[in-house]
Amino acid sequence: MSSYSSQIGDEQHAVDRAYGRLDSLRAQTRERLDTVRAAGAHGSPTMRTERDSFATMYEDRLTQLRGVEDRLVFGRIDNDKGEKCYIGRMGLSSENHEPILTDWRAEAARPFYEATPSHHGDIVMRRHITLSFRKVVGIEDEVLDVNSGQVGQAQQAGTLTGEGALIASLNSKRTGKMTDIVATIQGEQDRIIRAPLDRAIVVQGGPGTGKTAVALHRAAYLLYTHRRRLERSGVLVIGPSSAFLRYINQVLPSLGETGVVSRTIGDLVPGFSAAGMDKPYAAKLKGEARMANAIANAVAARERVPKHLPTVRINGMDVRMLRGDIQQAIEDAKRTRSPHNKARETFVRSVLSAMRNRYVDNLDYTPEQSEISDVAMQLKMHDDIRKALNLAWLPMNASWLIDQMFAKPAQLRRFAPWLSDDDIKALTRPKHSPLTVSDIPLLDEAMELLGPDPKVTALQAAAKAKRDEEEQFAKDTLAQAGIGSGIVSSSMLVDNINGLDAEAVAQRAGSDREWTYGHIVIDEAQELTAMDWRMLMRRCPSRSFTIVGDVAQTSALGGTHRWEKTMNRLFGADGWDLKELTINYRNPKEVSQLATRFAENEGLYVSTTEGVRTMTDSVRRVSSNDESASGLLDTIEREAFELTRQFIAADGTGRVAVIAPDELVKPIRQSLFRHLTEKVGAKQASAMMGIPTETRQGDDVEETEDNFSDAPLSVCNTQMIKGLEYDAVILAEPGTIAQDALSRLSGAANLYVAITRPTQRLVIVQTPSDRQLLTI
Repeated sequence: MSSYSSQIGDEQHAVDRAYGRLDSLRAQTRERLDTVRAAGAHGSPTMRTERDSFATMYEDRLTQLRGVEDRLVFGRIDNDKGEKCYIGRMGLSSENHEPILTDWRAEAARPFYEATPSHHGDIVMRRHITLSFRKVVGIEDEVLDVNSGQVGQAQQAGTLTGEGALIASLNSKRTGKMTDIVATIQGEQDRIIRAPLDRAIVVQGGPGTGKTAVALHRAAYLLYTHRRRLERSGVLVIGPSSAFLRYINQVLPSLGETGVVSRTIGDLVPGFSAAGMDKPYAAKLKGEARMANAIANAVAARERVPKHLPTVRINGMDVRMLRGDIQQAIEDAKRTRSPHNKARETFVRSVLSAMRNRYVDNLDYTPEQSEISDVAMQLKMHDDIRKALNLAWLPMNASWLIDQMFAKPAQLRRFAPWLSDDDIKALTRPKHSPLTVSDIPLLDEAMELLGPDPKVTALQAAAKAKRDEEEQFAKDTLAQAGIGSGIVSSSMLVDNINGLDAEAVAQRAGSDREWTYGHIVIDEAQELTAMDWRMLMRRCPSRSFTIVGDVAQTSALGGTHRWEKTMNRLFGADGWDLKELTINYRNPKEVSQLATRFAENEGLYVSTTEGVRTMTDSVRRVSSNDESASGLLDTIEREAFELTRQFIAADGTGRVAVIAPDELVKPIRQSLFRHLTEKVGAKQASAMMGIPTETRQGDDVEETEDNFSDAPLSVCNTQMIKGLEYDAVILAEPGTIAQDALSRLSGAANLYVAITRPTQRLVIVQTPSDRQLLTI
């Protein structure tokens, strides 16, 4: 058997072959793109549009080929016939169509993730290949058939090992960006990734089980496997915060998938972005399912018979608007089952028609059509009639409706009669207040009932007509060119003519509130309220969801504590599957055991077992015996600087977080920034903490979602760090964090989240008084 170095050399040859083919494909595609572009704007319109379409196709291909550069090859499986199959980020074949590399999502690659010694089929060995750029720097073999000669060969070569690739990945420093797990997917994760598209899948997993990575890899797998079905409808990814979305935004592109729409609940409705947060109790009230009834009541209240109806004089004749006209028109409008603003067209037409007919009936002659048309126009343009029609069926937009409802306690009490006086007080706010995240599902509900804003309907209709005209032109062009095979569609051609790139689907989907997606991925789903779910369900009629979360981490008062209760209501008892991830890959075993023990003592549901790594000194408890604010800040500062020294490298990799009670976040940040500036200078201190470089000592140092997730040293509360991970974490005054929560369960969930953020080290800092509140 050859030596380890020889094995490295053999694998280097295979890797060089794969990269060589990748380079060749890039060069071919670039050459074809250059040829198309060189043709310029010459030729007939048909020829130009055909060239533009193929240019788009080549640009998309180049993007895909560039996106798989890093760790192109990462594995190999050998069968009992001695055949080798290399696994990588994309499938590659030679010019003679001989396989070079198998795409990780292909069925043939499944054994790389799922084969075990007891269930391995014809696969006898799995090899992990580690690359540094394009150089092979390590190989590890897992022999799956103990009777195979591969056991002795791997032992002799020194490559026989277990989950080394996974452990190496876990021990690497954090970078503020999520990395993919495609080379280290484990069996229980892979089975979830490859689950069928046509069902809702709930992935319950404790901290560090890889549920977020699994969800994103599932999105990539579904886009690969069901491309024809999903490429025109797209995939929506919902995350808990914009910081979280930035944290994960590199994963899908690195797996060869672009064009996925990623949003938070607060910016899911196009044209509106809500960053403000309601107080927890108000958010809970707004999130209740019956708030949909309140919105419906608010709309219905604007469909009524006014007290005073006008009588107008037309051509010397009095024409009355009767109560019966309004009542009949309301019935006519509701029978259309159209949204409020669209149904108003029927309502207005019905009332005006009744008044016009009354005018005609009172004549002692048969009028000509021109007179009837003139009367109809006079009725339509009469100010008194227009005012009465608006009073009877008010045209509205959703933001005005929401603003009115929460600004007027009497209206709120009328539309939501179940609310108590305290509830009304918690929800009432001044007119024109900024929208909060909890308002967005209510806004969406109102838009669903109202339909498009009357002021922009005409513009949208014109845009749609233009798009339809362009698509018809594109269909004719493709037919004339004889390229209507489906490779280039009329819609793709229109996008290219209009200057849209390969992410046109994502652009259109993200700007269209009524867009329906082929699949939706939701992270931290346990925090969603009933109204959040209503908003998401209407965006995916196929009910194809990947829902990931941990009910032990639920901190929202209106969130989910039992999946069955929420999912049965949404999908029916037989319409969803629960999958559990049980292994904590993130935290050292000592941190994982501490978190599990704490959660179980607090009555939280814990599905995770324990960590896969043991690390000495991974949990430390530090006492700040000085109860003064300055004493606590000094202790935190000392510990933070020590962790920074240990875990943040000169190249900027490594992440340290201080998690503290809300009232301590700003003082801690100010103190750390001030002393860090004194030590290393303002420029480096700003870079370390993600703070604008123009900030001076003594200035207010605000840390927002726009900067803290990328900063090597962060100071934050328990809500800001959901879904994120750090090399080291300082948990300051946990007793105060628990005491400040609205409920015992919320406080316990917040602390469970905080405890489970570190991959290497957890430091718990407490004063004596805080230990009296809680000892972890």
